[in-house]
Amino acid sequence: MRIGTFVLAAQFPGQGQGEALGRAISTADAAEAAGLDAVWLAEHHFVPYGVCPSAVTLAGIVLGRTSRIGVGTAVSVLPTVHPVALGEQAALLHLASGGRFTLGVGRGGPWVDLEVFGAGLDAFENGFPESLDLLMRWLREPAVGARGARYAFPEVAVVPRPDELDGRPGPPVVVACTSPGTVREAARRGLPMLLGMHCGDEDKAAMVAMWRRAAREAGHPPDAVAAADHVSAGVVQIADSRADAVEVLAKAMPGWLRQGLSAHRTYDGRPRAMRDPRGYTELLCSLHPVGPPQLCADRLAATAERTGITRFALLAEGSGDLAATMENVARLGGDVLPELA
Repeated sequence: MRIGTFVLAAQFPGQGQGEALGRAISTADAAEAAGLDAVWLAEHHFVPYGVCPSAVTLAGIVLGRTSRIGVGTAVSVLPTVHPVALGEQAALLHLASGGRFTLGVGRGGPWVDLEVFGAGLDAFENGFPESLDLLMRWLREPAVGARGARYAFPEVAVVPRPDELDGRPGPPVVVACTSPGTVREAARRGLPMLLGMHCGDEDKAAMVAMWRRAAREAGHPPDAVAAADHVSAGVVQIADSRADAVEVLAKAMPGWLRQGLSAHRTYDGRPRAMRDPRGYTELLCSLHPVGPPQLCADRLAATAERTGITRFALLAEGSGDLAATMENVARLGGDVLPELA
């Protein structure tokens, strides 16, 4: 089982954006010191829900500060970036880090980002498959041209070549999946999924089963289907009792969620229902490892058994406090990992 931390660079009420980014970088440093498997970095635009606008840029900073831990994006939003530009950045990080980088991509949402960056709503609604195929070709082939509906250009050389690292293929790619459509798109290409922290074990198990069916139908061999390395996102808060852990999150997370989620603006201005911040916090506490170390280890083991997923990206900054986040990450490595071993 591989346990990593999920870093949102969340801006809690009363905090500055630099403070949120500083806590994100400190969390990555602490994760390596604690012996965690990976750091997964989120990307958002124009909202305090997360103040990192470029997960690949922050990944480069974290890779430069660390020497062992894996670093992934969770996720880079594909509709608002050119796939070739993202592929070049991913190849650069893959080669420069000695293979420690994983590229996570997703559709994002129907947000105003699509208008600001000139992508348009169609890029979100219909353009994801074309963008994903172009990205994967860039990461796997020596030269690439395009003749698609959205991207058309003559063949050009892939520089730098991501497969020049000891003959290994380019960086691993995972796809954020929140709907049956994205599950099928990932499965057709044999790409593992990143499943969100809002989903419980039953939902995640159903998505894994759907992925396996679609992957087999696409012709992927049974051993590759069985070995798909999906990632489960969640929340972690460790304390000496479950009540104490829940109290920490119940005090801090609703304010952050209320401020962060309400700031999202849709592309066409249509209203969208927002999750109840307190109810969402309670849901996350019920789904994920929140409590004493043994309970957290048992919850992770149960999720692995129910879903078949053994790779986790756990949000440790739910307290909103730097010192508390550092302690939480240290306890995840020092108290929970030994129980799982």
